[in-house]
Amino acid sequence: MTTATAPPVPEAWVRHRIRVAGVVQGVGFRPFVHRLATQLGLSGHVGNDTEGVVVEVEGGASSVAVFEARLVADAPPLARIFSIDGTPVEARHDHGFRIVESRATGAVGTFVSPDVAVCDDCLAELFDPTDRRSRYPFINCTNCGPRFTITLRLPYDRPNTTMRHFALCNACRVEYDDPADRRFHAQPLACADCGPRLWFEGPEGGANGSDAAIAAAQRALAGGAVVAIKGLGGYHLACDAASRDAVATLRQRKARPDKPLAVMVGDLATARTLAHIDRSEAALLGGPERPIVLLSRRGGAPLAPGVAPHNPHIGLLLPYTPLHHLLFRRVPGSEATVPSALVMTSGNLSDEPICYDDEDARTRLGRIADAWLVHDRPIHVPCDDSVLRLDGGVELPIRRARGYAPLPVRMPFEVGPTLATGGEIKNTFCLASGRHAWVSQHMGDMGTLETLAAFERSTQQFADMYQVDPQQVAADAHPGYHTRDWAEEHAPGAVDLVHHHHAHIAAVMVEHAVPPGERVIGCAFDGTGYGTDGAIWGGEVLIAGYDGFERSAHLRYVPLPGGDAAIRKPSRAALAHLWAAGIEWAPDLPPVHHTTAEELTVLRRQFERNVQCVPTSSMGRLFDAVSSLLGIRHTASYEAQAAMELEHVAEGEMADRFRSYRFAASGDEIDAAPVLRAIVDDMRRGCATGPMAAGFHMAVAELIADTADRLRDATGIERVALSGGVFQNVLLLHLARAALAARDLRVLTHRLVPPNDAGLALGQVAIAGWRRDGGTPRIGAR
Repeated sequence: MTTATAPPVPEAWVRHRIRVAGVVQGVGFRPFVHRLATQLGLSGHVGNDTEGVVVEVEGGASSVAVFEARLVADAPPLARIFSIDGTPVEARHDHGFRIVESRATGAVGTFVSPDVAVCDDCLAELFDPTDRRSRYPFINCTNCGPRFTITLRLPYDRPNTTMRHFALCNACRVEYDDPADRRFHAQPLACADCGPRLWFEGPEGGANGSDAAIAAAQRALAGGAVVAIKGLGGYHLACDAASRDAVATLRQRKARPDKPLAVMVGDLATARTLAHIDRSEAALLGGPERPIVLLSRRGGAPLAPGVAPHNPHIGLLLPYTPLHHLLFRRVPGSEATVPSALVMTSGNLSDEPICYDDEDARTRLGRIADAWLVHDRPIHVPCDDSVLRLDGGVELPIRRARGYAPLPVRMPFEVGPTLATGGEIKNTFCLASGRHAWVSQHMGDMGTLETLAAFERSTQQFADMYQVDPQQVAADAHPGYHTRDWAEEHAPGAVDLVHHHHAHIAAVMVEHAVPPGERVIGCAFDGTGYGTDGAIWGGEVLIAGYDGFERSAHLRYVPLPGGDAAIRKPSRAALAHLWAAGIEWAPDLPPVHHTTAEELTVLRRQFERNVQCVPTSSMGRLFDAVSSLLGIRHTASYEAQAAMELEHVAEGEMADRFRSYRFAASGDEIDAAPVLRAIVDDMRRGCATGPMAAGFHMAVAELIADTADRLRDATGIERVALSGGVFQNVLLLHLARAALAARDLRVLTHRLVPPNDAGLALGQVAIAGWRRDGGTPRIGAR
């Protein structure tokens, strides 16, 4: 007997419309979707709009399900998908899969990709003599090249970038239109026949054509010249990093006497001759972001002493544009010396924003540069190099810019259209809407007209790019900040004033997705921040949520003569702390010995009469004071110099020996006097500086842990957030984390935005966003 077999049930035929939000434009997402749909035999189309990428796919239900799964799993490496929403729609029974023209819609839901280092495929072509783009300094594809810095508006298509002025030649047009090509819809696409050009200008004449220009630049650099080089997001000032005279000339002209200079080398092997580099550091150096990475310098590294004076670290970066790679290779037929290492520092005067406009660069850099290596691809958005350290193998941002900006930070709750203006130094601003916060690239210090102009221009660029019209503006509560003045002039209504240290802690909370209603123990340690009582805060332990904070503990106030002027004179901070601790200004103490008798008389009178003395609880100023007390640094030419050099002295001592010091606590006040007295006693007994510097770091770490442990007992809160510029100190961060973990406390630290004032704007957005929903700020002390 034969059993009849039932006929197979036909598979359901479906069509889905899928909206993809995230970084999905300019990263090869549409050609990826085209290839995937074609492989699976699906019909439909894909296109960009201002909300992201929209896909319609039609076919058997199982094939559509595979497509949707692989859409995330196999996405291009530069894509970052934040959400995918699929909806069944009516089948059309069309044939084939197409890429359709981009269209504009009302809201912006897509995100601009950061600029990306040149990829390996393009590098191979760059140095292939048979390739039509051989040695072309602007080679790129959908996997690399400029993005953010050339974008005028969204959607990200060539007419909406600064490449709109360069008409594609026939060969490039074929690649641009071919979905199977690596350069399909690569918006910066160009070649030597149709794209940007490079040239050199020097005192002895110019050179046109890429190879001639690069060879001329190599000769100038080898001869000790300072060369202004136009890059992705602005100009660099370059010189031979091994030349003592060239580095000194650059420092003198740039008005940057001590602050370390970044060094670019051609490859990782050369970098290893200059610094100790572990696996994590090598991966960060060679990643697509190509930041400046702060590394431990090798003894005897062949660098001019002026590159990073008084500093055992060196900021290294690898080439990230084709032009950089060409500079570190010999030009065929040329005898020009190929550089081994180049100082590659921002093209600006000290404290000014980076130059990116050609005319402005000629004006502001004209007295610094001897020669120019320039191109005619316009830069729309200036963007400096990013700077990072590694903390236990994890990234710690110091300056968030190229390679990272403007990737959004996801908010833990919805916020209305909000602009936060950030702080006064290391400024960034933040534009937010919904669950996304776009933290700007590094803007700089707000004390110059140039930086204020750049700030205003960039806030408008972000608002235009993302089509967000801020209905709420937040600013730091400090009455003397330019960013607060700007907010009050431009806000559509009342400005939300946010306390400095509350914003620091809120920024860490956002990074770790701490939900509204929950609180943390927040240690906000920095140099300067305006307190609720008008004093200068900076050594604060807060119980904080987005809805407000309580000041639970703080360093005891010390009178600081001249207020912010003391930042440039750590010796004054030391004298202030000695005075407050009741320690005599004896001439054997380094800050006393360093200060003239006349100045000591004036300062003593100021303290006795409390004239022009600002009370401060700043931990940053305490680090400065200890640095001066130990004879490490009495005057500073850049922010945190004294504290950084104190860290460097302490680093080599932690493994073997350190002195034991402890702070005293009474009520909500933390007294540094016992630490200072013990350091003075050790100095007079002849103790070495290193163990004392290390002991001070350990004492601060134990202070953090002891205070948090006490507050955990009182509140039940187990999360401790560490923020503020003091926590750029990786040694302190490591010690504090270990001390907190030993007490079973959970530690939250920065990973997306810097712990310094560059992270303030993110915290301001979160606090102002909570207030917008009708909350009343809860601010107090106990």
